[in-house]
Amino acid sequence: MPKRLPEDTLSLLTRTQLVKLRLKAKRAGVWFRALPRIDRVLVDLTIRVANNVRSVTLAKNILAVTKKLEGLLESSLLRAFREVGFRLAQKLSLIAQKWGNISAKNWVSDASFIKFLTVMHVNEPKTLKN
Repeated sequence: MPKRLPEDTLSLLTRTQLVKLRLKAKRAGVWFRALPRIDRVLVDLTIRVANNVRSVTLAKNILAVTKKLEGLLESSLLRAFREVGFRLAQKLSLIAQKWGNISAKNWVSDASFIKFLTVMHVNEPKTLKN
């Protein structure tokens, strides 16, 4: 008996969704610059041939390409929040907790604090950065 795809996956793998994703990637300039040719061809052929992806193997490959594109399309500021701001919030939280500030453990989950730290780090002059 062939494997079946989960329903939430099927909704992502329609021709319309793939066309939207390709257009978004082209507009952001990552379609040709960052995506390998084989991945572009896979998406293009799937758009041309299928209305919906039913093959488990094809679905896995298309989902892998989709994840690559989502990572490439993520804004640099959101990436900085995740990579820089969160890391700085963790460090500052640990230091403040060692100094006796009990409420500092909540700083790591405070989105506003993480955004503040990120923006301050991004705007810091290059000479002062590590």
